[in-house]
Amino acid sequence: MYATEQIIRTKFPKEMLIEQALRNPAYITRELNNRSFYHFFKHFWSEISSKTFIDNFHIKLICDELQQVQRNVSAGITKEYDLLINVPPGTTKTTIASIMFPAWAWTQDYTLKFITASYSSPLALETAESCRDLIRSEAFTRIYPELDLKPDKEAKSNYKVIKILPGLNDRAPRVLIGGNRLSTSPGGAGTGFHADIFIWDDLINPLASISKAVIKSTNTWLDQTLLTRKTDKRVTVMIGIMQRLSQNDPTGHLLAKKKENIKHICLPGDADEYVEQIKPKELIQFYQDGLFDPVRLGRKELAELKADLGQYGYAGQIGQNPTPPGGGMFQVDNLSIIHQMPVVTDIKKIVRYWDKAGTALGGAYTAGVKMLLLNNGRYLIVDVKRGQWATHIRENIIKQTAIADDVAVNIQVKNPLRTDIWIEQEPGSGGKESAESTIINLAGHNISAESPRGDKVYRADPFSVQVNNGNVMLLYGEWNDEFINELRYFPLGQYKDQVDGCSGAFSKLSSRREVRSWGSR
Repeated sequence: MYATEQIIRTKFPKEMLIEQALRNPAYITRELNNRSFYHFFKHFWSEISSKTFIDNFHIKLICDELQQVQRNVSAGITKEYDLLINVPPGTTKTTIASIMFPAWAWTQDYTLKFITASYSSPLALETAESCRDLIRSEAFTRIYPELDLKPDKEAKSNYKVIKILPGLNDRAPRVLIGGNRLSTSPGGAGTGFHADIFIWDDLINPLASISKAVIKSTNTWLDQTLLTRKTDKRVTVMIGIMQRLSQNDPTGHLLAKKKENIKHICLPGDADEYVEQIKPKELIQFYQDGLFDPVRLGRKELAELKADLGQYGYAGQIGQNPTPPGGGMFQVDNLSIIHQMPVVTDIKKIVRYWDKAGTALGGAYTAGVKMLLLNNGRYLIVDVKRGQWATHIRENIIKQTAIADDVAVNIQVKNPLRTDIWIEQEPGSGGKESAESTIINLAGHNISAESPRGDKVYRADPFSVQVNNGNVMLLYGEWNDEFINELRYFPLGQYKDQVDGCSGAFSKLSSRREVRSWGSR
């Protein structure tokens, strides 16, 4: 119970409440709405849309999740999680989260403060206006006559709720100032405002999702502006809802932080190809013949969307997996994982190839890929060292890795194998100096440097052929998942350092020509 209901039920006996309900059906509707945001949503649908309401399991699911957020925030309960929801476009997600939910939440707790955001200011204002129109509608006022918007604070971008209570002893009605809704977009207003609940809805425009600069600036705004404006850091909840657009879109960005306090609900439109994306897994039971929503997204509609969006767009927006099925350039399902090193007599050659980066705690990664060529012509990747290290730390790690690599194969045989070490030399004098410094640091090891030609995609092509034909294996290790994911998203993923290390190592293992060493043998 909240607000008016608490006052009514303490002042009037049960019999009077029943009599009132029989005289006024709006009271019954109000009570049902109070108990269920889903009921509120269906009841007021016609105030928002002229289309016939089409139900599906996800609507009640999302409504129930948002209702629980409101209950917890209004009760001041310490936040257990932020809510992150991925669903296909055209499935009423904006109507649920950005239009209906704030209006319903104010009927429960008129003091709640919201900050809502979408990828553009016009879109953010449009949803805010729809919510405002609902509150001002005759249908809403009939059931919630005590709620209104403050007359001098009702702009679409920022409006405030008021609650009007009857005056006592013929006095004028009392007006209580409540919460508000600020609507914004990435790069927009935020400073000076605080929220009990954040709602961001499609922070990235599909047309802009190919721009790394747009994605980076959006994620930075999300982290450094939006999520810093909390009324109570213990209680304030973020609700994010979107269709997936790229590996590092706001969903990917937040999940990459691997925080435990994010509840992720992911509902691809097509379970036949994207069943692995369904989260939580038990939601598969609500799919019908592999379809998330047979009416809105039937087989015909999905086929048309695939033709319109293309493979990559379909995989993201419909499959919630922003890479084509089976992988992009690399068919990672053809990688096999083994749990034991081969005997030394089965190994023909070993290379560790380093793709160096000079930044720490940001930017690109340094990656050193250790790859073996086996006598049967297959390739085995046994280790990947990867990190965002300062220069001195990076050089120390490269040296310690070289020592460990030699020890690993220095067994009691006549001619023990050694690991050939290669480093990629970046263009310019700075790149040459960095390469020479590493070579001096690794004196005594088989160390060489090169300036590779062509872009990373061109260089990765020969290696991808071996992966796609099932000729590449991985030795089981903690690095496997991040490695496979980078290959899966390449060349559209955020990082390419491990792929570049693989391309370099493969080129040295498969090349028949002799190369000049830059260092001590």
